[in-house]
Amino acid sequence: MAFLGGFRNRPARLALAAALAAATACVSCGGPAPARVLAEVNGETITRADIDLYEAARLESLRAGAGLLDPQQELLREMGLLRELVDQRVLLQRAGAQGVAALDRDVDEAVRRHRLAHGSEEVFLEFLALAGIADGEFREELRRQLTVERLLSREVAATIRVREEEMRAYYDRHRAAFAVPEQRMHLSQILVADTQVSPIPNVRNDDATGLEPARRKIQRIREELEEGADFGELALQYSEDPVYAANGGDMGFVPLSALEKTDVRLRRALVALEPGEVSPIVQTGGEFRILRLAAIEQPGQREFEDPAVQESIREVLFARKEQLLRSAIVAVERNRAEIRNRLAESIAGGHGMD
Repeated sequence: MAFLGGFRNRPARLALAAALAAATACVSCGGPAPARVLAEVNGETITRADIDLYEAARLESLRAGAGLLDPQQELLREMGLLRELVDQRVLLQRAGAQGVAALDRDVDEAVRRHRLAHGSEEVFLEFLALAGIADGEFREELRRQLTVERLLSREVAATIRVREEEMRAYYDRHRAAFAVPEQRMHLSQILVADTQVSPIPNVRNDDATGLEPARRKIQRIREELEEGADFGELALQYSEDPVYAANGGDMGFVPLSALEKTDVRLRRALVALEPGEVSPIVQTGGEFRILRLAAIEQPGQREFEDPAVQESIREVLFARKEQLLRSAIVAVERNRAEIRNRLAESIAGGHGMD
């Protein structure tokens, strides 16, 4: 079991900005470069600069990283981003007609998450500068993306209903999936390590570097837990775990057999815990952990009447309905809009196609 997921080497956090800066040099499969205006949506233009800004404001783009692609790969990537931007524009026009807009506090929180993902304010500003993006432009793009989410949440999430008979039918079709083959432990952890982690995954941007600073940090956290502090909140604030920190340290249910692959010191700490208890500090090399056992699930068939079973089914069915309705709304708005994809025309024209 990998108690520490992810990686700890310094990533190329500015690679995306470099790729954005280089994107303007892309040429069309050996033909002429596409026009600066890549698409029009009800008379509103979308340019390559809009694509660059849109991509820079997506946290998943930063996490995935970016490299320099050959011209055909770059155009394929650009086509996909352009389609997303067209969808964004038609939904923004719908939001504008209904008076829906993102709140300032939501934009502020999105900016904070970006700064956290980059590791520091300095690196974040360097990223914007290298990409040629002003802070105000970046905030407005975040506002556009959040406005779309606000619109869809209001129109989709608020209207979805999952009926009990639907949940029962799902359970009957997937009954085997609710059989627990072996004992499982619902675990959480707070991790502090002596090595540098980048980007720093906790809210406070707090990273202990060196064995003694790491030891002092985990001891302070343990003292706060003893004084009654919430485990999940401390994990959000201080944990250096790149996988679980954002979830408040929650690792979900872990099969008992998976513990055989962990360090013996971790196994000993875990088997000594009762549900609801928190472990002492466990050191393995240069890493320090505090573990929390939330619950133990015994093997056997979980019946439909189990509230946890019903909640898990409700979440699955809700997500399916939400995805379907979101896609339908986008398709409806696309059908209503006047859209011209000049990038696609340029690529097809470069191959002698009308």
